[in-house]
Parts: sequence; C-alpha cells; structure tokens
Amino acid sequence: MIIAVFVILFAIFPLTDTDIWWHLACAREWVITWTPVRAPVVNVHEYFQLVVGFVYGLGGTPLLVAFKAVLWGVVFALFGCGRSHGAPPKNVIASPAGGPATSVAWWWQSLVVVFVLFVFRYHFEMRPVLFSLLFLGIYWNAIPWLVKKYRESRLDVKQVACAALILALQWFWCKCQGLYILGPIFATLVLCVSLLESKKQGRFSAKYIVPQVVFVLLLWAMPFLHREGLALFLYPFGLLDRLLGLTLSAAVFASQISENRSPITLLMAGENILESVLMVLLCMAGIFVSIKRIFRSVVPNGALFVTAILALVAERNFVLFLPVLLATLPNFPFHTPHFTSCRLLSTVYFLLTFFILGLWTRSLSAYDFSMVAYQRVPVDAARWMQEHPHQGRLFNDDRAGGYLAFVNPADSIYIDGRFILKTADFFEWYLNYAKDPALFMHDADSLGIDRALFPLLYYARWDELMFALNQDSRWHQVYRDKYFAVFDK
Repeated sequence: MIIAVFVILFAIFPLTDTDIWWHLACAREWVITWTPVRAPVVNVHEYFQLVVGFVYGLGGTPLLVAFKAVLWGVVFALFGCGRSHGAPPKNVIASPAGGPATSVAWWWQSLVVVFVLFVFRYHFEMRPVLFSLLFLGIYWNAIPWLVKKYRESRLDVKQVACAALILALQWFWCKCQGLYILGPIFATLVLCVSLLESKKQGRFSAKYIVPQVVFVLLLWAMPFLHREGLALFLYPFGLLDRLLGLTLSAAVFASQISENRSPITLLMAGENILESVLMVLLCMAGIFVSIKRIFRSVVPNGALFVTAILALVAERNFVLFLPVLLATLPNFPFHTPHFTSCRLLSTVYFLLTFFILGLWTRSLSAYDFSMVAYQRVPVDAARWMQEHPHQGRLFNDDRAGGYLAFVNPADSIYIDGRFILKTADFFEWYLNYAKDPALFMHDADSLGIDRALFPLLYYARWDELMFALNQDSRWHQVYRDKYFAVFDK
C-alpha cells in the first residue's frame, strides 16, 4: 500500500494530456470536425467519456485530477506492486548486531521504486489507458484465482458470479479503449498455462477444459455485443498498425506522433534524456528478468516481456509496463554485519525519501487551483476567440483541437487528437503546412479558412508558417500570449 500512496501523491498535477478535453467534449456531444473523417467511425472511448464527463460535472477539473490520482493508486495496488515486501519485515532496522537486516533491503528497494515513480510521475495522466490498466489489474488477480479454484474443486456459485462479472467488465472495457484486447489476451495466456498444468496432472478431459475455453471465447466475443460489432473487434488491430507503422498508410502516424516514438529514438534525439535512459534500462531489465524466469511463472513473466517490448516500441506504452514491472520485481535481499551500519543506512534512506517528497512538494507550487495546464491548451486564447467570433473556418493545431471543441463548440475545429479518424494522406498534408506556407495559403483561400491558432511553446512546429503569415498583408496577428497566437484573415 505504501507504493500506492506514493502513486496517488505523484499523480496530483494538472491535466497535461490534451486529449482529455475532447473526451469531455464528446461526453456532452460527439465532436465534429469540419474536415472529413475516415469511415467507419467507432467511438471506442464512449464509456470512458461518460465516466469522466460525470466526474467533471460533479466537481470540475480539481475533482477529475483527484479521481485520476486515486485510480492510479488503485491500479498499482491491484497489480500488487511491492506486495512481497509491502510492509517492512518484522526484524526491523533495530535488529540484533550481526543478524540479518532484511528490512534494510526492503527500505532501499522501496526507495528505488519511489524514485522511479517520481521520475515518471507525469505519465500518470487522465487517459483511457488508465481504465485499461484498472481492468487489467482486476484480471491480474481474478482470472488466476478463478482458474485455481476451478482446478481445486467443482464449479460453484462464487466462480460463476466471478466469471459473469469479468464478462460484464469486458463488455464495458470494449467501449473504454482499444486496448480492451489485452483482457482476452491475458485470459488466453492463463488458459494455456492451465491446460498444460491439467495435462501434467492427468485432468485433461473435455469436462474440465470446455468451461474454461468457453469463458475465454466469450471474452473475445464481447465486442460483437455492441452495435459497432465487427468494426469494434477490428479496432485494436488498426490501432496497432498506427502504433508500429506496419503498413505504408500508417507509417506517418508512427513516425510523426511524438508519443508513438520509441524511447530509443527519443534518447538518440536528446529528448527527455533521464526518462529515456531509465525507460530503456528498465525495459531491458524487464526483458532479461522475464526470459530468465519465464518457466518459473509463465503468466506474470509473459506479461512483463510483452509490455516491455511494447514500451520499447512506443513511449506511450511505458505506463502499461511500469505496474507489471513493479508487480514482478524480484527481491534483492542483502545482509549487513553490524547494527550501526543498519542505522546509518536507514538514516540515509529517510533523508533521500524526504528529499524526493520535497521536490514533489515544490512542484506543486507551479500549479494553480484550476488544475488546467494552460501552457498546453489555449485557455486565454479560446476566451478571446469566444469574444471575437469570425465568419469563416478555423484552422488549429491538433493539440488544441479538443480544448477548443470543449469550450467553444459553436466554432467547428480543423483537427483534434483522434488521428485514427483521419487518413494518412490527410495527416501528412496537414503536417506539410508547417514546412510549406504557400500550400497553407492556397488551401486557406480554397477552403474558406480565415482564422488560425498556433502554439508558441509546446509542440511548436509552426514557426515558418507564422513568419509567412506575418509577412502576408492579408493576414494579421490579432491575439498573442506567452503560449498561443491567433491570426485572422
């Protein structure tokens, strides 16, 4: 529980992920961009949007931040992070001289975990992946328990009720995020291990196997119980294509969306060096540990291996890997020969822990009570745009699209963060505007664009285009603050 408490504390920061705003906008009404979308349209986040919209309606952004912080703590608690050493051993720091000081190992291992959580604290965002990890954490505990109980005794009411609840949860998960497929994959892995064990025990019979197989098949079939049916079932495969760039049409999304890039790529580019180095090292350690211990415990180490590979493929997947890593983290006990060294180590431990907490406390001073990351979304610019409406169409940076749709729904946006609803050609054309201002000028005339909003600090790729607009007599900069600029034609 100590790890979960630190996670809750570190997850208290403003809503830095800009996609949350179009999730909130969609909870109110489906957001429509004036540019075309790719069919079929599957709102795979519908239930996530309804939940966050409800929470936001109750208490605004501060309550939503508190809600996500608690959920992140629950996620790490469900995965049992630090469970094997979740409390200090009974032979505490003041152990007899010369005796084993296993508590020292516990304290120092927990310090390493706290340090890692602190470094990656800004990954604990309010995103649909949080719900996926929450549900996967439930599966992490419930499905192995269900299989174990079924192996030990006949099917009873508790097992049937547990299976029914998991199926209901899977049905709900299908409309929270495309990673719902992780649930059936995990259950299939558990089933395969169960069948191998039952074969060794001589219980490989249809009566024993069929209920388990049927349960897993029902998990895979849950998308078909929604109106989107086949399109919803195929959604995760399209998402994987966009993530890995497996096809030519998806390559631009894999290479041009920053969070889809590998931490190795980020490291080579000199971006977020500390985080990138730690990501690569932790992922390599996870791969090594999972391979070394795969035959000792197939399910957790198989999950560790898969999530480590996914995290190496794309930075955004690191939040999938981190709780699995901490849940399967091997203990590294060591002994200290003298009581005095135990006391010294414990003193250093507490000093370092309070130093990390001090850094976290200091970071809180940079936030305001609104809990809105005004550096990343156009808070003041959107207010100005509401007060100064325009006649034509709006062009906007993709990161600002969701917030604009939420606060000013009357002004249809050009693009938002739902890249999977856009074709590769459209996305590549949109990116070309940053490199070819003449292309933007031409399209602005033909498409009726008379207002454009650009970020100045974060995700700023528009310097060349803004320079060209300033040089064009038809365009004028009508608003500017530290983070955003607005041009009117």
